[in-house]
Amino acid sequence: MYLQRKLNDKLVLYKGLRFGYKTTQKTKFTHKVTVGIGGNIGDVKRRFEHLFYFLKKSKKVEVLQTSSILKNPPFGFREQDDFFNALVVLKTGMTPMQMLKYLQMVEKKFGRKRSFANAPRSLDLDIIFFDNANINNKRLKVPHPHWRERESVLIPLMDLYR
Repeated sequence: MYLQRKLNDKLVLYKGLRFGYKTTQKTKFTHKVTVGIGGNIGDVKRRFEHLFYFLKKSKKVEVLQTSSILKNPPFGFREQDDFFNALVVLKTGMTPMQMLKYLQMVEKKFGRKRSFANAPRSLDLDIIFFDNANINNKRLKVPHPHWRERESVLIPLMDLYR
């Protein structure tokens, strides 16, 4: 069950038990990673719930915090359903490239198929921040190059730090 708050005609924020989550538990891992999650195919909020439990059971990451879920219009390719987006803050011992591979494996496990840029998708996982690292190579750019321009990142980010 989610509480919902309409922000405007196009944006709705959903808060539930697992999205709006925060732990104060100590962690054994050293790296803090903020991951953007998104999707617009099928029951996305339910898929996010499954993702939360998958990450909680994982031995490779620990879930520190989640934002509320934002429903927002697509950008880029606009002829598709609205997206649901949230942020998950994790701790890990993986390097940025290992984390990228791990997230791609998780996307695949949750049915992600890649067709074209900004296409509809079941689950999209993006590294937004990795510690305070600046990475700019062919496979990975951190911080995410467009995070400052996207409501799908900015609104959940503000929600994390309320």
